[in-house]
Amino acid sequence: MFKEYKKSIEWGGETLTLETGKIARQADAAVVATLGETSVLCAVVYEKKPKEGFDFFPLTVHYQEKYYAAGKIPGGFFKREARPTEKETLTARLIDRPIRPLFVPGFKNETQVICTVLSHDLENDPDVVAMIAASAALTLSGAPFLGPIGCARVGYANGEYVLNPSVDDMHKLRENPEQRLDLIVAGTKDAVMMVESEAYELSEDEMLGAVQFGHDAMQPVIDMIIDLAEDAAKEPFDFQPADYSELYAKVQAAGEEAMRAAFAITDKQERQAAISAARDSIIEQLSEEDREDANLGNCFKKLESSILRGDILKTGKRIDGRDLTTVRPISAEVQVLPRTHGSALFTRGETQALVITTLGTGDDEQMIDALNGTYKSNFLLHYNFPPYSVGEAGRMMGPGRREIGHGKLAWRALQAVLPPATDFPYTIRIVSEITESNGSSSMATVCGSSLSMMDAGVPLKAPVAGVAMGLILEGSDFAVLTDILGDEDHLGDMDFKVAGTEKGITSLQMDIKVAGITSEIMKTALAQAKQGRLHILGEMAKALTTAGEFSIHAPRIETMQVPTDKIREVIGSGGKVIREIVEVSGAKVDINDDGIIKIASPNAEAIEKARDMIHAIVAEPEVGKIYTGKVVKLMDFGAFVNFFGKRDGLVHVSQIANERINHPKDVLKEGQEVKVKLMGFDDRGKVRLSMKVVDQETGQEIKRENA
Repeated sequence: MFKEYKKSIEWGGETLTLETGKIARQADAAVVATLGETSVLCAVVYEKKPKEGFDFFPLTVHYQEKYYAAGKIPGGFFKREARPTEKETLTARLIDRPIRPLFVPGFKNETQVICTVLSHDLENDPDVVAMIAASAALTLSGAPFLGPIGCARVGYANGEYVLNPSVDDMHKLRENPEQRLDLIVAGTKDAVMMVESEAYELSEDEMLGAVQFGHDAMQPVIDMIIDLAEDAAKEPFDFQPADYSELYAKVQAAGEEAMRAAFAITDKQERQAAISAARDSIIEQLSEEDREDANLGNCFKKLESSILRGDILKTGKRIDGRDLTTVRPISAEVQVLPRTHGSALFTRGETQALVITTLGTGDDEQMIDALNGTYKSNFLLHYNFPPYSVGEAGRMMGPGRREIGHGKLAWRALQAVLPPATDFPYTIRIVSEITESNGSSSMATVCGSSLSMMDAGVPLKAPVAGVAMGLILEGSDFAVLTDILGDEDHLGDMDFKVAGTEKGITSLQMDIKVAGITSEIMKTALAQAKQGRLHILGEMAKALTTAGEFSIHAPRIETMQVPTDKIREVIGSGGKVIREIVEVSGAKVDINDDGIIKIASPNAEAIEKARDMIHAIVAEPEVGKIYTGKVVKLMDFGAFVNFFGKRDGLVHVSQIANERINHPKDVLKEGQEVKVKLMGFDDRGKVRLSMKVVDQETGQEIKRENA
């Protein structure tokens, strides 16, 4: 019934298997990739006719994690998977970025790639497996795809690179000082296409070595996909890119001079207006038939690209007048908003980020329900890109893939410098509002976030800055550009973002629009990026170099540790005790399974009250110590005194006074405050107290004179 094909290799200590021919046979291609016991199905479908009126390649990539893959049932009311999680969105972007540039230029047929996690062993992350499955499915489908690509995850522990470290190792990256890197690299046989990483101050050489290690490690995967394709690939789709050379010649003749003059304008909005006017002028000079040609947009882009790229390669000068290595003028300010816990305004050229930090308590931590388990995050970074930031009017919607991706990049860049939760027990939320954009707003977010957190009093290990690098590549000639503009990103060949401290790199993200780059280009880009990053850190230091004063509007949080066997007593039956502590003290109280208690309030007295109440519950009274208590009950044989939290003890009638008394009520009454000394415990563990050995006025012990 099935015509199955299967290939396997040993890879990174696990068996990697690719299978096709049994599942999803009506798709153009479907591959199940399995690493260990993690399996991902990728199905590819592409339309056989191009979309009319499209001037871009309509490729969509979906990655979906099914809870059944890990033997879980989804939470929530509906108990089924709903909108994509952050992990799913980021992984879809991760797959899209290296495959999109490898489709034959001019291919406009709608293409869909759907990756579904079918099984997860909680050891091997499905994202790498999904990318391998997507590469294999595209290679088998017959689509005009210039792959295959391979993919690998690289760790760096104890000075050595590790291929495909476990999910647990990467999840606890911040807590493990030995593990310093989580890097995913994708590429073809000959070159690197995409890099995404979170690092802990790695040097440029260490980072370059990790990329090269990953590229070498993926070669067996590429060979296996080729081997599978030789047996199971479909006939190549008959696609011939449109020849619009004649139309391009007309466009070039009609408007190259005007377009070149437009690109000489340094101001972004003025330049865009001039480019738009040049396009209108060209259109007026064309025939009706040429105006309706679907390739007219490609002609405009080719003309603009040739002008920008050619000028940079010939003269080393860019459209805003800078040379290849100069960073645009920078302005950095803090304390720009009066009531926020921390704020910063970071401006670099025509890119600007207003970044706000808010400090919260344990109640504000984000609960994340992932395939590998449920956990909490105390560091949140949200990136917003309103349409006015580029001078446009547009729809205001929730965060899209771009916003989520840029926010996560900045989040990764800042992880390495956050203080341990034990030293700074706050939930940190950063919001970056992009108020102007002309190139690399994500790196402006990194710089602004670093300043904003320091303004809020967060004791970062070091400030972090980021810079975006670009590339113009023509044959063997190339130019690496520092701090790229939007036009240089749009018409260039690379978006290479590097963030880090003075000591090293904390995040690297690279996207390539050509068929990969060499290690020589990457080495040049990393060295140039370091020079730019250090310059930006110097400019940021003019605003702030260390953590500022803690905001008076932020909650104060203090921590205390109690024995784990006392946790139940602090919480009480059904949470009764801890609720009482919160109500009486006015402070927020949170306790975890390790016995660490966080007490939060803007009021120092409330924190102290809660601390005293908790201490009274968990502390043990000390024999020989004097306490102040209250008489709670009088009996014939003595008085019960509440002297330590909720603990009572007996003062025997013989221990009330030095002289003989008939009944405790002769000298005491209920509710009276007395001073008592803890004498010890009887055979049954009952507390023995004494009043007569304590001066009831001073609270001092009465010393007996030796007879």
